Amino acid sequence: MVTRQQTKHTPQITLSLTVTTSPNTSNDGGGIIITSPNDPAIRSAVRHSLQHLSSPSQLPHGEHKTRRPSRPKFSDLVFTRKFSAFDRQNHEAANSPFHGFFTLFWMAVFFFVVKIGVDNWRNYGNVLGRNEIMRGMFKRDVIVLLVADGAMCGFTGVGWVLQRAVWAGWVDWDGMGWVLQNVWQTIFIGMVVQLTLVRDWPWSHTVFFVMHGIVMLMKQHSYAFYNGYLSSVYKTRMHLLSKLKELERVSPVRSPSQTEPLASAVSTTHLSRIPSAHEYRERRMSISEEKVPDIDKVAAAIGSGEPLDEEQVHVFERILKWEIDALSDELKGKATTPERAYPNNLTLGNHYEFTVLPTLVYELEYPRSEGINLYYAAEKIAACFGVIFVMIMISQAFIYPVVMDTVRMKEQGVPLAARFQEFPWMLSELVFPFMMEYLLAWYLIWETILNFLAEITYFADRSFYDAWWNSVSWDQFARDWNRPVHNFLLRHVYHSSISAMKVDKHTATLITFFLSACVHELVMWCIFKKLRGYLLFLQMCQLPLVRLSRTKWLRHQATLGNMMFWLGIFTGPSILCSLYLIL
Repeated sequence: MVTRQQTKHTPQITLSLTVTTSPNTSNDGGGIIITSPNDPAIRSAVRHSLQHLSSPSQLPHGEHKTRRPSRPKFSDLVFTRKFSAFDRQNHEAANSPFHGFFTLFWMAVFFFVVKIGVDNWRNYGNVLGRNEIMRGMFKRDVIVLLVADGAMCGFTGVGWVLQRAVWAGWVDWDGMGWVLQNVWQTIFIGMVVQLTLVRDWPWSHTVFFVMHGIVMLMKQHSYAFYNGYLSSVYKTRMHLLSKLKELERVSPVRSPSQTEPLASAVSTTHLSRIPSAHEYRERRMSISEEKVPDIDKVAAAIGSGEPLDEEQVHVFERILKWEIDALSDELKGKATTPERAYPNNLTLGNHYEFTVLPTLVYELEYPRSEGINLYYAAEKIAACFGVIFVMIMISQAFIYPVVMDTVRMKEQGVPLAARFQEFPWMLSELVFPFMMEYLLAWYLIWETILNFLAEITYFADRSFYDAWWNSVSWDQFARDWNRPVHNFLLRHVYHSSISAMKVDKHTATLITFFLSACVHELVMWCIFKKLRGYLLFLQMCQLPLVRLSRTKWLRHQATLGNMMFWLGIFTGPSILCSLYLIL
């Protein structure tokens, strides 16, 4: 049996399952089998049933499903206590029938690295071989890099200063506030990129600094625009409170007042529902741009000083109190204490706490763990350096020699046509090591670094990725392989494009993909000092591939879709690198 329960904040599903067996069936439950609601098969069946029941074709004859309005740009993102898929604390992963392949993978990596080290020892007398990559990473400016990175994180406090000014009323967020924030963000990322060019850092320094700068940029944007939105809500609430005070001083007239709006013309159906942020947003989105909201008419009537009758005073008071309570709930957000609600959250400590949390989406409060497991944190940081060592070994043995061959060809003036003749051979030599590096880089960031940060910051939501390796289309991959960035793009690009620019979902998707591709291309430009657009072009090619995956020929071909996805992952990084090296 599946039932829905609607709470104040989120809809919940209560699941109870009773299976009646035949009299001949032997069991200890007297014909009743009780199963856990967390069973994956049961949850899948429930989702299918709910989707089936919500389909318009399943509604009774004559009834039509009400079309819900589009979600706002600051739509709710639910943070809950979760573990990442490959984390040893995730008991579901440990009990997976494929867990042995995970163990086999790391055993194979270990023996592979041992073989590389043995070959290097035999040929060069050093397990690291010639060790050009390691020497290049630590040859110069390591201290400068760390100091610059610390200063960059410190400069994010500019956004906090601006939000304090917005709350104090010195700057209007809907006017000059968001302009100043965008100007500062442009200056910030410009300084980050410019420093890498001025210092002429090696690729390792550049990748770290630029990527971390982009992360800090996204954090600043989320912090500023969410708090800026709350500042507008706060200002509206204060305005309505002042109108309520004015209404309390009004002496109602006995005869029916002709002041607009009349009490009978004001909608009061929503007053029967509990005032909440959800109800407030749903009502606000359901009002067309041409129609003036009732609350604005009420506020204008109170401020006009025109006479109001008793019925108007009574109805206006109820409407104002409902609206104020709903706005108060919006300002509270997911905070469980008043100290976390807006504007009490605008502290320097809260701002810099957000800069180290492993998330790019700002919320007033997140689910937190009870304590820090120091052994677990040490395990993750050891795994981090171990994976970096493996990546250096693979790069030194298989990628660095190919790169240096192309550099020598350019230095010797080999014509472009002759260099292109080497392209297939270069691709064949790079495809396997780049695939290995791609997987290890993903594991390094999303499994070791983010879990380490989550552990030391008491951050309980560890769902940094979903099962992207099972992707059958590129849009599924974009959603699953990097959940922090996906959540940021969903809230601050996709939904913001729909609400602010009034575009449809397809255009918002195009904008989101294009912005993501431009950021990736910026990183490639910083590394290679070349603006070629190869990565941007390949990423934008994902859009027609997404459309192709939804055609009737591929819609239900999960294995074929997954093969096409892995083909792109397998060849994409090596093709990109080869193009940048050859041209």
